[in-house]
Amino acid sequence: MKERIQFVEYQSQQIMLIDFSNCTAPEMLDLVNEVQDQISDLPPNSILTLADFSGAQIDKKVATRIKEALALDRPHVKRSAWVGTESVPKVFYENFKNFSQREFPIFKTREEAMDWLVRA
Repeated sequence: MKERIQFVEYQSQQIMLIDFSNCTAPEMLDLVNEVQDQISDLPPNSILTLADFSGAQIDKKVATRIKEALALDRPHVKRSAWVGTESVPKVFYENFKNFSQREFPIFKTREEAMDWLVRA
């Protein structure tokens, strides 16, 4: 699973790419736990994240775990962007934003998301 979490350099900035694409629900749970472990070790307000949900399987258990992780990661994350959210039910997406008190702008491509992340 660690190969699904990597730092990429984009316009001289580091972005944590979290590749949930085509993950099953059990794989999603493992990956969310790993992401949270890595992010919790980082300084406050220090990380840009890009999550790709293309084709991911998100059930209620996964959605609950994502919601918890997003809230706990909030102090460490400077900005987040998402792509491939067609597989994320709208009710889950809204719940993620409300519970974590964070915004997760959605983009069509990873490049568009990274452009937005590094602006600011």
